[in-house]
Amino acid sequence: MRTTFAYPLIFAASLAGTAAVAEVRAVLVGVSDYLVLDADLKGPANDVRLMAETLALRGVDPAAMTVLTAEPAGLPDGVSTAAPLRDTILAAMEVVAAASVAGDTVVFYYSGHGAQAPDMSGDEGGGYDEILLPADAAGWKGAIGAVENAILDDELQAWAQGMLSRGVQVVGLIDACHSATGFRAVGGQGVARVVDEAALGIPDDVVPVTGAPLPPLTGEFVFLYSSQSDQRSFEYPLADGATWHGEFTLRLAQTLRDAPAASWAQVLAATTEGMAQGPARQMPEGEGTLLEAQVFGTGAGAARMAVADGRLAAGLLHGLATGAEVALFASPSGGEALAVLPLGEVTARQAVLAGDVPDGAVWAELVSAPPPAPLVLAAPVRADVNDGFDYSRWQAVLPPAGPVADLVPILTEGTVALAGADGVLDPAGPGSSPRIVALPGMTEAEAVAQMLEQAAHGLGLRAVLSGATGRALVGRQAISMAVERRAADAACGALTEAVPYDPAAGVAPCDQLWVTLTNTGGKAQDVSVLYFAADFTVTPIWPVQNLANRLAPGETVRVGLMIEDGSVAGLEEIWVLAVPVDPDAPRVDLTRLATPAANRALGGTDPMTEWLESRLTGDSTATRGFTLKPAPLTMIRQQVRLTPRDG
Repeated sequence: MRTTFAYPLIFAASLAGTAAVAEVRAVLVGVSDYLVLDADLKGPANDVRLMAETLALRGVDPAAMTVLTAEPAGLPDGVSTAAPLRDTILAAMEVVAAASVAGDTVVFYYSGHGAQAPDMSGDEGGGYDEILLPADAAGWKGAIGAVENAILDDELQAWAQGMLSRGVQVVGLIDACHSATGFRAVGGQGVARVVDEAALGIPDDVVPVTGAPLPPLTGEFVFLYSSQSDQRSFEYPLADGATWHGEFTLRLAQTLRDAPAASWAQVLAATTEGMAQGPARQMPEGEGTLLEAQVFGTGAGAARMAVADGRLAAGLLHGLATGAEVALFASPSGGEALAVLPLGEVTARQAVLAGDVPDGAVWAELVSAPPPAPLVLAAPVRADVNDGFDYSRWQAVLPPAGPVADLVPILTEGTVALAGADGVLDPAGPGSSPRIVALPGMTEAEAVAQMLEQAAHGLGLRAVLSGATGRALVGRQAISMAVERRAADAACGALTEAVPYDPAAGVAPCDQLWVTLTNTGGKAQDVSVLYFAADFTVTPIWPVQNLANRLAPGETVRVGLMIEDGSVAGLEEIWVLAVPVDPDAPRVDLTRLATPAANRALGGTDPMTEWLESRLTGDSTATRGFTLKPAPLTMIRQQVRLTPRDG
């Protein structure tokens, strides 16, 4: 159970706006190589370099950064470095604390393993301490009643409160997790950033001490952390197969780099949006008194990237990929596009333009992500080798495994579950990983083909829609959205009054969600609403029966949907799609994308739908010299956490 003083909160971030004379100092920790524990990671050394680069772009003086990593190569000139050991980490923290005065901001960033250990001081109320594991962390030592060389949340809280009491703003960013319970990760390509109690040698008979919890932090702070307290945080390789990063760090850095003047709430929303497209379904979270305050610095502020010698000064770390399309311009802002070209080879920090670059084209702006690659499965993994089931018929019809998989087939309870690339079975509760089920009269081969076609379309459509929406931060769209929930009783009968929807609380079967959409822009918008379920199906929600879906400036519409009785736990999404249109233009209805095979036969659709379908199928009619994308596209995603109904 997470408390208000657990380490994810102590580390959350308050990169809030400061006065001109105030200074920002940072302690950045990345622990990839463990000296005692068998728990090495590949991403943290890359994470701290990326975070140092990102903070420098936001105006933080490299001389004010201390980076604790075993791999200091490539860091910005001027940073101080040291090994990520317990004593050096604590010493760096004390140095920045002593140097900071009221109005300054201190950033603490950690990438590496987290864990839990029995609370032996009683300040957790009889529970567990959240701990970070430096490079020299070892196992449980009974003589000291602690994990040797770990950094406890108690220590971090005392350090943070000491600065907060003097008027220093505290910034914390943690890409680690501390809960190793409730999940089984089997066969996934990612690596979870947590070490469980067994690996730390914590005896089963150690009883936490009961006592009074520490008081919550007071002062100016804001915390961002990589996942919920009951989720794992993962690191993954980029498309080059060699560069690993924490998923949270990668998306957070991309957002911070581009955000000119965003609040931390907007940064968190945009980071969550980016992570929703990644391989793991972890959800970051944020809290703190400065969550609504503006992030310090300015960021790049522009969506355009420099072009020289047929190459972009951006790559995988900036959200680019081979096959993506960029528009080329003569100026860093405004002006007409000179051409649109696809990207060829893309490395971590550079991309090659595939085509002839027009004279004067020195800036590029991302137009769309590449068409989705074919769906790839990992090799099937048996969750329990002693469950007594025969899976030979399923194994015989599953497709060959690929090197980098989108989904992991897990053989469990006599059927096949499809986990995400992280390999976590049922992350949202029993049954939340979709099962491949052979209905009466259906063979296993037919069931597999149907589910994989469904998954390929749903995941591909999500990628295409997200890739076509550009880089705008959440909150800048011309459409605003408010969601309300009406909860059903245990018998799926009477409904409560509508109240604002709390994503953390989730919804249960028979509940209703009501989405209120308002056109807050200056141009008419054609709005469509789709629902992406945990089993990869995409359902059209609005408009229905060919109703008009055009909202003039200032107009509002209220759309309702009900969670079906019998739904199992899972993480699903509402997609709101809006396209700006002229008053006399043909109506844009994107609900046909939910079932493209049936709708394509209708013909005569609008240009936006045709363009998106071409991206989805890879059957683009673009000339390779210019894009056919007809208009900007806004996508607002609302995650829906389904929970079983009590009783």
